[in-house]
Amino acid sequence: MAVLGLMSGTSADGVDAVLARFAGPCHRPRWQILASHSTPYPEPLRQELVAVGQGARRSSAELLDLAEAVTEVQAAAARACDPRAQARLVGCHGQTIWHRPPSPPRRGASWQLLQAPLLAQLLQCPVVHDLRAADLALGGQGAPLVPAADEALLGRSGGWRAVLNLGGIANLTLIPPRSGPDRRQVVRGWDCGPANTLLDLAVSQFSGGEQSIDAGGAWASRGRVDEPTLERWLLEPYFQQTGPKSTGRELFGHADLRRRLEDLEQAAGQQRQSLQPADVLASLTAFSAAVVAQDLGRGPQPVELLVAGGGSRNRMLMAELRRRCRGVIVRPLAELGIEGAQREALAFALLAWWHRRQHPGNAPAITGALRPAVLGVCVQPPCGGF
Repeated sequence: MAVLGLMSGTSADGVDAVLARFAGPCHRPRWQILASHSTPYPEPLRQELVAVGQGARRSSAELLDLAEAVTEVQAAAARACDPRAQARLVGCHGQTIWHRPPSPPRRGASWQLLQAPLLAQLLQCPVVHDLRAADLALGGQGAPLVPAADEALLGRSGGWRAVLNLGGIANLTLIPPRSGPDRRQVVRGWDCGPANTLLDLAVSQFSGGEQSIDAGGAWASRGRVDEPTLERWLLEPYFQQTGPKSTGRELFGHADLRRRLEDLEQAAGQQRQSLQPADVLASLTAFSAAVVAQDLGRGPQPVELLVAGGGSRNRMLMAELRRRCRGVIVRPLAELGIEGAQREALAFALLAWWHRRQHPGNAPAITGALRPAVLGVCVQPPCGGF
């Protein structure tokens, strides 16, 4: 069955689309990527999504317009990826603007902007959306959802295998080995902390809005890493938690960046040095790698770390990962046939296929949900169906 996956992550830079074919058993499907495409958000839309994701207040009318604009870009990405309309089903994540993990007695909740019936109408294809709600209703974090898909798509190897996504947030999957004493272990996964959220916000601030990313890590590579400050940051409560845990811009956004800039400024002042933008970016880049390395150090040691997401193109970030994740082979996920920008869209295509097959898509050991659940809600186009 041909399924189209659409994913827009915390970075809010655009929509990744993957057209894939799935067949065979749900737990270990045969799959093939038929096409992929990335469609950037127009800059004014990207800026508005980042602002709303930081808690900026907007009227109901403005939020409605924003959801419609997001839906139209999702449709454009789908058409660009699948111009012949081969897909029989679409899995669409929408654009997260707020994620609230459960904190008893308060339930967890997650808000993804999307007008799914409109998308189904525009594409004339059933759309599976709202993929986090069922897990949240069962007391789970609603995230991360990709680890279960990672295991199904990649399978197991001779040792523990780690998969790292460096989007706005760094999230990690640990896949048990296929043999040996750990073969009966379950897949693990959690959100480590910031990958590109703080970096991108800092680049925008230092460049006066002229740049949105540190391309290749070139700017950061000219700076100095403040290791003592990084060590203090790693002691913060979120980084000391074990899974299940999930996070987003709500925790690692503008306010958090301001606090870390003050920490770095104070440390530089104590050393009678002036803090340069390159120093800030170097420290934030190293911090993104350090939170991953610290988390890996707590669990079973993986043989390899497969890296995907926009951060995999940041040469300094990749170098920091290799330096800090000692004893682990760090390499791109692309070497296994999944490009960095394809991984999450492919996973959400699989989640939609699982929904169609009524196969659970969450992993309670990862999210903390009471039990496995079929994820998502399927909407049909007005004049279509399966």
